[in-house]
Amino acid sequence: MTSVRTFKRGVDLVAARAATFHAPRASIGSTILRRELSSAPGTVQRPVSVRTPRFQATLPAADLQAARQPVRYASSSNEPLRKTQLYDLHVAHGAKMVPFAGFSMPLQYADLSHVESHQWTREKASLFDVSHMVQHHLSGPGALDLLMKVTPSSLDKLSPNHSTLSCLLEDGTGGIIDDTVITRRGQDSFYFVTNAGRRTEDLAFLQSEIDTYRSVHGADSIKWEILEDRALVALQGPLAAAVLQPLIHTAGGAAASDIDLSTLYFGQCRELHLTLPDGSATAHPLLISRTGYTGEDGFEISIPTAGAPSLPEDVTNLLLRDSAHSRLAGLAARDSLRLEAGMCLYGHDITTAQTPPTAALGWVVSRDRRDAATASFNGAATILPQIASPAKTLTERRVGLSIEKGPPAREGAVVVDIADPANPVPVGVVTSGLPSPSLGGANIAMAYVKQGLHKKGTELAVMVRNKIRKASVVGMPWVESKFHRPKQ
Repeated sequence: MTSVRTFKRGVDLVAARAATFHAPRASIGSTILRRELSSAPGTVQRPVSVRTPRFQATLPAADLQAARQPVRYASSSNEPLRKTQLYDLHVAHGAKMVPFAGFSMPLQYADLSHVESHQWTREKASLFDVSHMVQHHLSGPGALDLLMKVTPSSLDKLSPNHSTLSCLLEDGTGGIIDDTVITRRGQDSFYFVTNAGRRTEDLAFLQSEIDTYRSVHGADSIKWEILEDRALVALQGPLAAAVLQPLIHTAGGAAASDIDLSTLYFGQCRELHLTLPDGSATAHPLLISRTGYTGEDGFEISIPTAGAPSLPEDVTNLLLRDSAHSRLAGLAARDSLRLEAGMCLYGHDITTAQTPPTAALGWVVSRDRRDAATASFNGAATILPQIASPAKTLTERRVGLSIEKGPPAREGAVVVDIADPANPVPVGVVTSGLPSPSLGGANIAMAYVKQGLHKKGTELAVMVRNKIRKASVVGMPWVESKFHRPKQ
């Protein structure tokens, strides 16, 4: 989603000049979701900045053509939206369904407003359907080498059933093709999840890289599966473990240490059965990963459906059995939660136009992969000098902004330097912004600003509705993460 969105409202000369500094990213976050509330299903197209692909992919023609089209946030009548395995459950619970990344997805539910659902997640536990995301399994003697080429992470140091956040990188430029969580399941076996909105681009990229590897090492060197038969839900919040623990099936000889979720730490996973209402175990073990996209403690649960098509709904109903502790939540709460946690949304805060250092994600480049003489991951020649000498190599940085009271700064709002108040100078653009539910409605935003203006405490301003709103560069996250980690 690398499209460029034009400004739809008249802006003064300052905003017009800013368009030459930095092009706003296309959003599938809060700004777009606010529009979807009042728009009928249809095709929403925006001007697109097209980059020439560096690879050829052996994908269906429809997927390849879709990659060349303007970004779609809704589907036309001849392109029906896909449905997750939980679609009927969402409708039964009064969900407001909206187009999102080619799927019909719940924005929020009848029982809670957006803000109430957000606060519920921070205080109790919420269940999100994230089955629209793409689940992959990569295995074979070449799986590790392939992933070490397309990401900058030291996956060779990753223990089985441990995971890491990483990025798929464009060869040459080091641009971020997508962000992903990669889990090592065995010596030559990896499970990873990518964004639904990047499905076509990701599959084309991975197919090209795998074909190249196989051409040298043989067709059997890598096996790649898209796990289309799996649903994915995320249970998030301080009560997540308390909700899930009583459901773990204890019969069948499972080790006590395995069924005790207190020993499953952030970035780890296990395969476990849950206990159904009749006392039997789920038809398949579920892959339970301690991770999430809200900053809260929680789990992402991958649910197989082979021979058990009702399993995703059965598991969801189990997790929702006590409405005093857990409830469903939708895209609106998910977006505000992730922004407070300082987490990026692809196509919004990161695109192929950014490298990890530009996006303040330099930490995904493992320290033992920063030797220019040996680094072999895509874009290393670009990325390593940026890490070593950012002041000399970077032109912009992703930052957090705290903005004064008033209308919130949304995606595309121009950031200006007001050192000379009479002559504000465009220095950046907001990529995500909203009133923070956890901070009493305080206006927060992510933005890209010129190198040198990224330091905490730097005083800037944002153009909101043609008015200057004072802003300060602040550290992220705004709400501290509460991941379950071993005690030090």
